[in-house]
Amino acid sequence: MSHADHPLLPSLLRIAAALERLAPPPPARPDLTGADAFVWHPAAPGGLPARLAPVPRVAAVEIGLLQGVERAKALLLENTLRFARGLPANNAMLWGARGMGKSSLVKATHAAANAEVPGSLALIEIQREDIKTLPELLNILRDSPRRSLVFCDDLSFEREDQDYKALKSVLDGGIEGRPANVLFYATSNRRHLMARDMIENERSTAINPGEAVEEKVSLSDRFGLWIGFHNADQATYFAMVEAYAASLKLPVSAEELHRGAVEWSVTRGGRSGRVAWQFILDLAGRLGVAMPG
Repeated sequence: MSHADHPLLPSLLRIAAALERLAPPPPARPDLTGADAFVWHPAAPGGLPARLAPVPRVAAVEIGLLQGVERAKALLLENTLRFARGLPANNAMLWGARGMGKSSLVKATHAAANAEVPGSLALIEIQREDIKTLPELLNILRDSPRRSLVFCDDLSFEREDQDYKALKSVLDGGIEGRPANVLFYATSNRRHLMARDMIENERSTAINPGEAVEEKVSLSDRFGLWIGFHNADQATYFAMVEAYAASLKLPVSAEELHRGAVEWSVTRGGRSGRVAWQFILDLAGRLGVAMPG
């Protein structure tokens, strides 16, 4: 009896066909031509498949308006332009003081690079809680003809959080290696992406304190470009509000602008780019100046 005549063959073929129908289809190559930015949504259990949702308009400021971060701006823009032109570039982590324009700089740099090299880069945002799916996202992007900046804002890890291992694998290259058409940019308020008490606790309880935290602390060292942001002094804060006021053509004297900016910063308990922008929004509203659409 030949295999083709085996009595169990029809049943086996039906079972194989049913299993094939149940198996999820391989992910389709994403179409990154419809927008310049996307949000990554991993597959939900029993729900929608993984997808890249296009963002029609990115909430970004023009890169020239970002004041007090000139060195950071130059470093990140140079790195991003190299990548946009098909040259080697580094993954980047922007860390430091809150409200000093870390995420704004990433979005502004992406826009500036696309203006310099039209259509070169897609910006893809991944949420902190989805970091464990980063390898899946990179596999989907691997064969895309368009280069991508994968961006995670406010990245950090808490006690017993194992998601950092997925990021470490990506930064180290893993077995497959990071796709040449993808860079990973992240922002964090923490220099080492983990809380200080988390580091100290592991040091105090481990048999070998140095080895106990090395894997997590050294995660930030795996970013080729490491850019620090620091609190603004008053001169830098004034430069920020002046740049914003000039861009909106606010009818206000320098003296009045500075006086109002100081009062605003005192009520907010500090000076930063975010505080400067919030003051300008308030001032523009009081002066009856509409924001550009």
